[in-house]
Amino acid sequence: MKGRIHSLESFGTVDGPGVRFVVFVQGCPMRCAYCHNPDTWEMNGGTEMEPAYIIEQYERNISFYKDGGITVTGGEPLMQVDFLIDLFTLAKEKNIHTCIDSSGIAYKKTSTPEWLAKLDHLMTLTDLVMLDIKHIDPEKHKELTSQPNDGILAFLAYLDEKKVDVWLRHVVVPTITDDDKYLFELGYFIGQFSNIKALDVLPYHTMGLPKYEKLGIEYKLKGIPAMDKEKVVEKKQVILDGIKKRRSEMKNS
Repeated sequence: MKGRIHSLESFGTVDGPGVRFVVFVQGCPMRCAYCHNPDTWEMNGGTEMEPAYIIEQYERNISFYKDGGITVTGGEPLMQVDFLIDLFTLAKEKNIHTCIDSSGIAYKKTSTPEWLAKLDHLMTLTDLVMLDIKHIDPEKHKELTSQPNDGILAFLAYLDEKKVDVWLRHVVVPTITDDDKYLFELGYFIGQFSNIKALDVLPYHTMGLPKYEKLGIEYKLKGIPAMDKEKVVEKKQVILDGIKKRRSEMKNS
């Protein structure tokens, strides 16, 4: 099954454990206000590639990836489940660590049984999911991404049920996602799950702005400054406090 691919990166260092070969797929239904890859939104764009070709590209620099593996990001990888199954099947045959970097937007409890069965199969081939939760509040999530977050939160519960390891990520944007109330609620929500192996709280940056200007796309957060990296440490602690409270309640219940 060919995949629609935006680009390949041979030396990724922030896309999972170790040095990674990164596959950027084409197509995403999210419209995150701070997305730095708006050129991956279009579903029918990109270049069609065979899974075997991607594995060949990985093997060209295989010595770099001994502690890493392959990460599929995007765009939204789960919009191309059949392709991922074929790619990760080949990867597992060669003992390659597999990671999906996802927003979770493709998951819905109302998805067809056939699609859910494919997802179940894919999860048996997946070592790690890097999951972005953009905002814990449903309405503010819609404002930020143009999409609801109920399926995304349900996807995290699904991954916990399937015992798939998760690295959770949250971008802190001044005036948008930096409210301690919602950060604590996020921590309280994720505190119930046992499969979260890491929490990355990332500072918002404006490096994607030139790309929007080049593409002629309105940048919705224009004028909002980059997040102070030192303040991000404080914001992460608020999330951790929420996690701690939830786990304390679970322990005492």
